[in-house]
Amino acid sequence: MKNTDTSAPEYFHKVVDCQYACPAHTPVPEYIRLIAHGRYSDAYMINWQSNVFPGILGRTCDRPCEPACRRDRVENEPVAICRLKRVAADYKDDIRSRLPKPAAMKNGKRVALVGGGPSSLTVARDLAPLGYSVTVFDADKKAGGMIRTQIPKFRLPDSVIDEETGYILDLGVDFRAGTRIDSMKALLAEGWDAIFVGSGAPRGRDLDIPGRTEAAANIHIGIDWLSSVSFGHIDKIGKRVVVLGGGNTAMDCCRSARRLGGEQVDVVVRSGFEEMKASPWEKEDAMHEGIPIHNYLVPKAFTHDNGKLTGITFEKVKAEYDAKGRRKLVPAGEPDQHFPCDDVLVAVGQENAFPWIERDIGIEFDDKWDMPVVDEKTMRSTHPKIFFGGDAAFGPKNIIWAVAHGHEAAVSIDKLLNGEDIADRPAPAVELISQKMGIHEWSYDNDIALDQRYKVPHRDTVVALKDIKAEVELGFDLQLAVKEAHRCLNCDVETVFTSKLCIECDACVDICPMDCITFTPNGEEAELRTRLNAPAKNLSQDLYVQDGLKTGRVMVKDEDVCLHCGLCAERCPTGAWDMQKFLLEMTHAGPSCRPQRRSAA
Repeated sequence: MKNTDTSAPEYFHKVVDCQYACPAHTPVPEYIRLIAHGRYSDAYMINWQSNVFPGILGRTCDRPCEPACRRDRVENEPVAICRLKRVAADYKDDIRSRLPKPAAMKNGKRVALVGGGPSSLTVARDLAPLGYSVTVFDADKKAGGMIRTQIPKFRLPDSVIDEETGYILDLGVDFRAGTRIDSMKALLAEGWDAIFVGSGAPRGRDLDIPGRTEAAANIHIGIDWLSSVSFGHIDKIGKRVVVLGGGNTAMDCCRSARRLGGEQVDVVVRSGFEEMKASPWEKEDAMHEGIPIHNYLVPKAFTHDNGKLTGITFEKVKAEYDAKGRRKLVPAGEPDQHFPCDDVLVAVGQENAFPWIERDIGIEFDDKWDMPVVDEKTMRSTHPKIFFGGDAAFGPKNIIWAVAHGHEAAVSIDKLLNGEDIADRPAPAVELISQKMGIHEWSYDNDIALDQRYKVPHRDTVVALKDIKAEVELGFDLQLAVKEAHRCLNCDVETVFTSKLCIECDACVDICPMDCITFTPNGEEAELRTRLNAPAKNLSQDLYVQDGLKTGRVMVKDEDVCLHCGLCAERCPTGAWDMQKFLLEMTHAGPSCRPQRRSAA
């Protein structure tokens, strides 16, 4: 194998598994260390720079970082990264003085943002301080989009949404509340320099089975129903409710129904329990509130009595797999099941609706889903001035993906309006800083806490079910927050090896608690992985290889289960090993994303 090029930003970025997995690439270990030191405002600002909505995401994020957490690999319980983000938001000071100020002078460029959700607001956050005149058009009275309309208040209070959307609108953003865009052609005619579409996936899928039309009065589309609940238009539901669907929207629907009078609320899913799209913790919360989940049932018909809904009939199915592992649901041969109910909430998926975008203005739509063709890197459509992000770009995902799309679109718009190639994406900024303070002392806490993951306190279920606005999760108190923060393994403090200082005494090999380090003759990667002190079977994690040793061997370190404990560096008599903090900052809109302008200057 060739020497590992640790100067490439991607190498150590990939070792910081949580940050690598986060679509917005939040520096997770950095802000967790700050929480452990009681520096909550600093931790909040690190989050705000990358994921924009720390208080919102600290309650609602789908947590792609946590399955990637190294702690999960060595202990099966990841660090509570998401809920620690909320700690930074809950315990910060007033941080308004640390936010960017509205631009003193405008640069003459006008950008229209369609929709006031997380993706559009991220674009606004990035562009407004640079002097762009940013206007957000939204049909609702307040900013937030699906954050405000589709996430129940018992998960996300309005006060948190108001605060964090307010930080962005206060940057000089023109928010046009109650203004629906009905024609892209008309919007283009207004002469905007760029347009960003962040209108979400506003249409819930329906279920066209017998009885749907006749019993329509008590069959509700999940996301529309949640919006009506959010705005106070609906405040009650029947005593017997069936929720169709297995995603997070279905979990929000069933839990909301329990709070609005549903005494018997059942969730019915066509897939298996493990295959449901809902996050595991969302399923757990629903079941904790007495909501059963029934699997492998396919709805056949709504039953009704002269138009009054009486229930749903389901066919029992089972999963069969072909030789390639592809699943197919087939009848199980069991009798149909009937669920009596007063109301049904249909949460079987969402889809985009673009009736307001004319098809003759240069935006290409695909044939399969009638979605705009969008470049995944630049977020630009086939129209040179029009960009998409969030659910409007690639279909329903989650808030953190919408934020990531917003950052990328802002970079593209900034480069476009400065006459640069938007496909030229500058590499992130990277720092590596030694943590050495003495022979056996480090500037970070490298003790490995043995504690199991701490549970977030919840409001008493009886109390929570009486008030749809009573927040269920209470968040970590400071004592629990510090304990959970200490479970972080500091994956961003990297083991850095200098071969010319190594005397091959094997002290690092002897002391490594995970058998990560091996000195051995070089070879091809597949073969080399088999003869390390501990076979490196996880191919998604790279090997750290360095030659230049006097014996002609190479040092090979398996990055997979390294604890970043620093024992190798403490034990090394020559300083060949060092612990260096890796800090990666993504390139956002602004001068740093415009290298052509910098070189010209």
